[in-house]
Amino acid sequence: MGKRTKHIKNNDKNKPWFKRENSVRIERDITIKKIFLIYCEGENTEPEYFKSFPVTTETEVKAIGLGRSRTALVEKVIKLINDIEKDDNQEIWVVFDRDVKYENQGQEDEDFNEAIILANKNGIKCAYSNDCFELWFILHDEYIESAIHRTQIYDKLSGKLRFNYEKEGKGKDFAKSLYPLFLERLPFAIRNAKKLHLSHFDKECYLQNPCTTVYQLVEALNENLRK
Repeated sequence: MGKRTKHIKNNDKNKPWFKRENSVRIERDITIKKIFLIYCEGENTEPEYFKSFPVTTETEVKAIGLGRSRTALVEKVIKLINDIEKDDNQEIWVVFDRDVKYENQGQEDEDFNEAIILANKNGIKCAYSNDCFELWFILHDEYIESAIHRTQIYDKLSGKLRFNYEKEGKGKDFAKSLYPLFLERLPFAIRNAKKLHLSHFDKECYLQNPCTTVYQLVEALNENLRK
């Protein structure tokens, strides 16, 4: 893979790792060995959460909110990746939800299912959630297997966080606090999400509720954390 240059910033000189290496400002080249390209349906919560993972200097995380959902998101990503140089060290992910709306539900469900199939066919990894991304945060505290709507999930989060999550918790500033906020219970969430995912046997239909594969992306990022 080609070498990308990362420059040490002036304000880095007070950091412990800088002082250990040299007392004088230096510049050095770092070879980027792993790139995560994460294309999200949401523009705040998901991108800011994934960008908060403290990955190594040899790892690059680009999490982008495209404001598109399901098949429209996957189709957009297919066009984007056709314009970039292919590299074995890249992992390309899409992140989106089912978001049950009840109106035109048959068509919405077909779109959700087809989006996952389309991503798989094009070598794109898929972190999907049914019903919504925030199911991932609920699984940090409890294992649930009964069908649940996002309004119920938002209510649970509101109770935990002690404010109205739906109205106040979806902004970019709060999204930046999500990783440290839930970090302590992360292993528990991975176990719960994996157990829930593996409990669904029909691999050609992805409409099982509740279910999330966000844990797979989290595990991949965890493999590249700073020690």
